[in-house]
Amino acid sequence: MRLVRLFAASRRMPAAVLTLAGCGVALSLVLRWTAGVTPALALVLVGAAAAVVGAAMQSPFDESERATGPRLPLLRLAGALGLTAAAYAALAAGATAGHLTSGAGGLLRDTVGLVGVALFAGGLAGANRSWTGVLAYVFLALAAADNGWTTPWLWPARPPSDTAAALCATAVFLVGAGVATVGTVHPRWMKPVVLRAAPRLGG
Repeated sequence: MRLVRLFAASRRMPAAVLTLAGCGVALSLVLRWTAGVTPALALVLVGAAAAVVGAAMQSPFDESERATGPRLPLLRLAGALGLTAAAYAALAAGATAGHLTSGAGGLLRDTVGLVGVALFAGGLAGANRSWTGVLAYVFLALAAADNGWTTPWLWPARPPSDTAAALCATAVFLVGAGVATVGTVHPRWMKPVVLRAAPRLGG
């Protein structure tokens, strides 16, 4: 339990949970007071909640954490799953204030999928920049809704009953959760050239 407490504190998870609760309150206000633009604003708030989950995966110990034992990957996975559940619970509670177009099923699909995008983007670019992937995806999804695109990979633009869209969102979440479990995974092409050249310079 001490390890769990330290892990949660290092990821600022209590603050993340409070922020997710704030997203739920914001969704409640949106559903109460804005009718014409509710779907777009609701998706933005779901994306904000997903970005919070992605940012909470930031490790203060960077690469050195990978060598500290087999329990940390499990804690990363548990943290990602727990915060995803907290995000959906907060948003679902906020959605009770009014009629959400996508319904509970659509909200779950969008939350899970966008968290997957955040976790995957965080694994590539760093958790503190995971919001960039979410923002880009939300813009694409809104464009898909406006232009009638039908690909299930842009699931927020699909009806809540679309099975293919739900499967795509689930697949993205599983990939993102896997990346979060392993830790930050920077592709070779993203490493600074100076770091690759350092051994030659030292020799």
